[in-house]
Amino acid sequence: MEKPTVTVLALGGTIAMTKGEGAGVVPNLTGENLVAAVPGLDEIARVEARSFRQLPSAQLRYDDLEELADAIRGLSGQGRRGIVVTQGTDTIEETAFALDRLLELDMPVVVTGAMRNPALPGADGPANLLAAVQVAASEEARGHGCLVVMNDEVHAARFVRKTHTSRPDAFSSPLSGRIGWLTEGRVCLGVRPGRVPALPFTPARTAAAPRVALATVALGDDGTFIRALAAAQPAGMVVEATGGGHVASEVADALEEAAQKMPVVLASRTGAGDVLARTYGFPGSEIDLQRRGLVRGGWLDGLKAKVLLTLVLRHRLEDRRAVAEAFRPWGGG
Repeated sequence: MEKPTVTVLALGGTIAMTKGEGAGVVPNLTGENLVAAVPGLDEIARVEARSFRQLPSAQLRYDDLEELADAIRGLSGQGRRGIVVTQGTDTIEETAFALDRLLELDMPVVVTGAMRNPALPGADGPANLLAAVQVAASEEARGHGCLVVMNDEVHAARFVRKTHTSRPDAFSSPLSGRIGWLTEGRVCLGVRPGRVPALPFTPARTAAAPRVALATVALGDDGTFIRALAAAQPAGMVVEATGGGHVASEVADALEEAAQKMPVVLASRTGAGDVLARTYGFPGSEIDLQRRGLVRGGWLDGLKAKVLLTLVLRHRLEDRRAVAEAFRPWGGG
């Protein structure tokens, strides 16, 4: 049988890092280098590699991700079985969720990386790349949106989070758990989450990339920092409130002022669970904040809520109703 074709698009990151001229490692390896270092890939698929970017993942921008999504759309019409994106793990959860929202494809799109660079004992990049290609080439992964494959586990982009700074098992999905795993090269999907349609984006994008602020509320806050963020005139704001979506009354006043000028999305700093809708009624509660004009982020954590709001604003869906509609499939709005 003819082998399927899988394209690897390399963005840089730890998986591509080697010793630099100074202290520490830097992204030097190309996509071709990464593929050549993994034995057994040619037994799974015909793998082609491209170096799309060569950056630490903290330096990626939304323009890079939009261009990446455009490139993947183009490849989808050229007979590819699947796409693997390699990048730094620091922002994998954001890249994967952005691609999940930008792409409406049955073709598997898999994001992977490495926690240990190639110079370290037990470097996990080759194993993660092998597993990612196995998932991208499989029929089981079709139609499930963007996936993240790390440590022989398969995670849905909508759920996955990086929960440790350095361990190989740094990625988990606290809200739902992994949706699959690999055993002896076999892809097993034990959970098949329903598809959430990609946003109805138009090709038109804003001339200047909109800035979206992300603020985390903590004990003792009085609204000063929220007002300072609002004074910087972002296009929108996501606030990670305590618990089910609660802030001090002084912070609520500041958020109400901000919501009169821009979309403000209410998320939870806990990282798992829904922002409540109708349980608490004190000043600064979720009921009060909705009355003040905030949009609930549902069960999206702050990082994913920021990704979604940024993409909505980039594609000129600025009014509060459009923002609320974008968060409705995630239990918000």
